[in-house]
Amino acid sequence: MSKRVVITGMGVASPNAVGLRDFNHALKNMNSGIRFFPELERLNFSCQIAGKPEIPEDLLTEYFTPLQLRGLNSSGIVYGVIAGIDAWKDAGLSIIDGNNPDWDSGIIFGTGILGVDKFREAIHLIDAGKTRRLGSSSVIQTMASGISAYLGGMLGCGNQVTTNSSACTTGTEALLMGFERIKAGKASRMLVGSCSDHGPYIWGGFDAMRILPANFNKEPEHVPGPMSAKASGFVPGSGAGALILEELDSAIARGARIYAEILGGEINSGGQRENGSMTAANNEAVVRCITKAIENSGIHSTDIDAINGHLTATSRDSVEILNWTIALNRKDSNFPYINSLKGLTGHCLSASGSIECVASVLQIWNNYIFGSLNCEEIHPEILELVDEDKIPRNLLEEKINILAKASFGFGDVNAVAIFKRYTA
Repeated sequence: MSKRVVITGMGVASPNAVGLRDFNHALKNMNSGIRFFPELERLNFSCQIAGKPEIPEDLLTEYFTPLQLRGLNSSGIVYGVIAGIDAWKDAGLSIIDGNNPDWDSGIIFGTGILGVDKFREAIHLIDAGKTRRLGSSSVIQTMASGISAYLGGMLGCGNQVTTNSSACTTGTEALLMGFERIKAGKASRMLVGSCSDHGPYIWGGFDAMRILPANFNKEPEHVPGPMSAKASGFVPGSGAGALILEELDSAIARGARIYAEILGGEINSGGQRENGSMTAANNEAVVRCITKAIENSGIHSTDIDAINGHLTATSRDSVEILNWTIALNRKDSNFPYINSLKGLTGHCLSASGSIECVASVLQIWNNYIFGSLNCEEIHPEILELVDEDKIPRNLLEEKINILAKASFGFGDVNAVAIFKRYTA
C-alpha cells in the first residue's frame, strides 16, 4: 500500500528574506530582494541588478564550525546548509551525535553549478604552481554533490544522500524524487531542496544571451515582473529552499506539525523536439506534464485553486499561461488564481523550484495568495486567456485547498507538483 507523504519542516535563504518567518513576512508584504550590484556595473554587465540572500557573518557561525568556515568559498553551500538545517529543526528533528546514522532519513538536494568562486580561486593557485595551497576543502566545495555531502554529514543521514541537477527544474524535481522514495517505502523522511551560487560567473552567461533586463539598473524596484506587458527579461538570483518530506504515520507518531500533503506530480522532457529547444519548452510536453501530475494525484483539474507558475518575465509567460488553459481546460473566470515569486526574488535558477515550493506551501498553511510584483499592466495575450482578477497584484486573503507548482528548465525539462491542505 503506497504511503501518504506530508511536509513537516521548511527552510529558506531567499534574496528577499533568510529564515522561514521572515520569508513569510516578505511574501505577505511583497518585499523585493532585487537590488543594484556595483560589481556588475564595474564588469560592464548590461543587467546590473540581481537577487542575492543577505547572510551576515555572525549567522554563519550558527551553522558552521570554525574548521568548516576556514576556506569556505561556495555561496551555494552556505545557502543550502542554512535552508537545510533550518528545515530539519523546523520539523522538530534532532541531530544525531552518536556513531549510528539515521537509517530512515535521506537527502536529495540539487544544484546547477556549485563552487564557481572556489573553482576560480583554485585555477589561479594551480596556474601559479601552488597546488598545495588549495586546502582540503576544495574538492567538496566544487563537486556537484558537495551540498548533499555537507548536509548528510551534519545531520547524520543514513538513507539515500544525493544531488540532482536539471537547471531551473532542479528543486521541484528533487521534491518529487524524495516523494517517490517515501511512497515506495524506502525512507521515512527525506530532506529535499536545491541551491544556487551567486555572482557574475553564474549570471554572466545569461547576460551574454541578452535575456536579462538592461533598462532598470538605476531603479531595480520598478523592473517589470512576470506576466507584465512591459516584461523584458528575468532578473538573475540565487539562494536555497529546503523541505522535510515525511511518511504520514511517522509524522503523526512523533506529533509533528504538518504544513501540507503532497498528492503527486510529474517529471518529463520535451526532447527538444517540435517547438522545444535547449532554452524553450516543448508546449505539448508541458501540457502532458500538467495533465499527468493531476492524474497521478488522483484529482480533477477543477480541484486546483491556485497555481504558482514558473513565469520568468519573458515572452514565454503568455505561452505558459496558454499551456495551463489547455491542460486544465479552464480559462477566463474559471481559471485558478496564478502568481509568480520571481518578481520578488528574481529567477534563482537551480534554487528557484525549491524556494518557490516553500512559498507555495506557506500560502496553503497561512491562507493567502501573495501578489505578483510590478505587474500592474498585464500582458494583453494573457488577458485574452484569463480574467484579470485571477492574477493578484496585491496580497489576497484566500483559503487554498489544492495548489499546483510548476518548474520548467533549460534542456526542455519539466516538473509539476501538487500540494494539498492536510486533512486526517
